Amino acid sequence: MISVVMFAALSGLLVIGVPIGFALVLATLTATHAGDLTAIIVAQKMIAGLDSFPLMAIPFFLLAAELMSSGSLAEVLLRFASLFVGDKRGGLGYTNVLTITFFSGISGSAVADAAGPGALLIRMMGRSGYPLPYAAALTASASLVGPIIPPSIIMILYALQDDAVSVPRLFVAGVLPGLLISGALLGYNGYVSRRRNFRDDGVPPTWRQGLAASWRAIPALMLPLLIVVGVHSGAFTPTEASVIAVFYALVCGMFVYRTLNWSMIPDILARSAFMTAAVLLIISASMAFAWLLTFAQVPQMMTDWIGSLGLSKLAFLLAVNVFLLIFGIFIEPLPGVLVLAPILAPMAAALGIDPTHFAIVVIINLNLGMITPPVGSLLAVTGMVAKVRMSELNREIYPILALQLVVLVLITLIPAVTLALPDLLGAR
Repeated sequence: MISVVMFAALSGLLVIGVPIGFALVLATLTATHAGDLTAIIVAQKMIAGLDSFPLMAIPFFLLAAELMSSGSLAEVLLRFASLFVGDKRGGLGYTNVLTITFFSGISGSAVADAAGPGALLIRMMGRSGYPLPYAAALTASASLVGPIIPPSIIMILYALQDDAVSVPRLFVAGVLPGLLISGALLGYNGYVSRRRNFRDDGVPPTWRQGLAASWRAIPALMLPLLIVVGVHSGAFTPTEASVIAVFYALVCGMFVYRTLNWSMIPDILARSAFMTAAVLLIISASMAFAWLLTFAQVPQMMTDWIGSLGLSKLAFLLAVNVFLLIFGIFIEPLPGVLVLAPILAPMAAALGIDPTHFAIVVIINLNLGMITPPVGSLLAVTGMVAKVRMSELNREIYPILALQLVVLVLITLIPAVTLALPDLLGAR
């Protein structure tokens, strides 16, 4: 009874446009009332859900991303990426994918990538004659690697939901899948550029220009390397890494690139605070929602039901993929992981599926919802920047979405894509 009321209330609230954080709280309160439980327990579980040391990494990573993106960082990475592909046919498309891939190692957020360097790249592609719907669709798709290549807020949250995985191992495991997604997009851009006869975007840079752009990009590119190596080596925890990232970003912005000054700090802090408040509201509400699911024994019932079907590992993974693709259309990845990981992870473990591999499959799958019509939050962001109709954007996104699904199937069927790097480096 409680579970039926919860999901019915949540679905109804989302349909009428209630923000996900408030929808989760209201659905939990409604189900609590239906189950004759005291409402005060919802507040207790929300507060208890935030009482976690690893969650402190979220505001610091968000602040680090704001500090690094509030100057010329996007332009620095853009010039660096254009060294390799800027003079090729469809060069700005290649540059778009590479720049956002580099930036994903700093932001950890798909929306931040789309709204930051993505907006700049869409305008540049439009001025250079590229169709704006294509530029917006390519940018939205490239931004998916933000939560997959470390640092990743969603990986930190997944690790909190499943004790069988660790943040360092997830960070390392996300690198190859993220690069595979970017590589597929580079190949697709090459195909589209030849088919539509996009023009070349310039002349090859001189070795002096290349050396200067590379030298200037090194400090920005060092941040994700610093985080991954530091966390993997045990020099610091993910939470401590987030604080180090803030100081590193501040030093880079003020003394290396000299694009930050003290007058910009209040606005940066305010934006980071608003983003942190929104994320933590969703997290705390999801924790209460997940607790009530456990109280209603939904995970146990679903585990028993799946077990009764006698599914193989492959059949289970394919079924989960289909379910998550549908689920991800209507809910953001963050609450999706917080609500579903406690339910799905035990099922996968019972079938002997590697928990790290399963975690990456879940994370990628839910992120695909952000470029899946009709909702697609990333499509909304890039469509607004490009000022194109959603129908035009959808026509461009469907072939890319089909390609991304092929990549998802490869990652699902070949665990080595996810596990090879963490196993090689001994990440635990």
